Amino acid sequence: MTTAAPDLPRRRRFRVSRKVLPYLLSLPALLTCIGILIPFLTAVVYSLQRYRLSQPWAREFNWGQNYLNFLTDSAFWNTLKVSVTYAFLTVTVELLLGLGIALLLQKRTRLNNFISIMLLMPLMTAPALAALMWKLMTNPGFGILSYFATLLGLENFNWASDPSTAMLTVVIVDVWVYTPFIMILLLAGLRSLPPQPFEAAALDGVPRLFVFWRITLPMLTPFLLTATLFRVIESIQQFDIIYAMTQGGPGDTLTVFQVEAYLNFFQSTNVGRSAALLMILWAITYVLSNIFIKNWLRLREKQRGNA
Repeated sequence: MTTAAPDLPRRRRFRVSRKVLPYLLSLPALLTCIGILIPFLTAVVYSLQRYRLSQPWAREFNWGQNYLNFLTDSAFWNTLKVSVTYAFLTVTVELLLGLGIALLLQKRTRLNNFISIMLLMPLMTAPALAALMWKLMTNPGFGILSYFATLLGLENFNWASDPSTAMLTVVIVDVWVYTPFIMILLLAGLRSLPPQPFEAAALDGVPRLFVFWRITLPMLTPFLLTATLFRVIESIQQFDIIYAMTQGGPGDTLTVFQVEAYLNFFQSTNVGRSAALLMILWAITYVLSNIFIKNWLRLREKQRGNA
């Protein structure tokens, strides 16, 4: 005879109400937003204070005085000039090189795919490590690049330790690290373009230069704007490469916003001025982002209208 097995207690399944589910799914985004807003609002408060770590008893609100002081501060205007110059040079060179390399690798072949993967290697290197590597290569005493410069007749070429060539040196390092990013982005854009306009131009015997200026470049403009937006924001906030190579020197040659804020906080212990500098950097980034995004949306709507 068989005995009936005792009934086991059924496990209750945890079910989430449909009304609660959207809020639960948005919880990670909400926590991330809170994690961003807390330090941001803290920096806003600090920027409105006269606050030095070495003089905590003198801490008080001076409201907008830190910002007003920048109007007559030559160091601030030098920081603004250096930051804009650095961003303009790096983004311009990287766009030209990235576009040129992408055009060369546009055709889908095994060799081109292999080369494009190899060209991504600098992008996989941490910017600070890349800067230290270039710092060794440009050392006037034993650097390999200094040796090649001597062979070319450039005696005592001091690279980053000379105010006249420091900007050139860090721009070269930035271009070496980030050009692959623009290259791979534009390469993806080129390979995604519809082939019909190019086939029609080839049948009509249209010159390649005309095809590039009148067909390829206008269709690639959204990708160019996207690449420019990412690189402008990154370049104007650059810290790793410049600080690892020169610490903002020689003198104030390379004191961009991030480096100037870092030096004000950790060397001068001037928390208020450091926070005010970062707030101005945030405002510049916000304005530039809005300009690029509005232009990108306008181009997208224009292309949809022409489709």
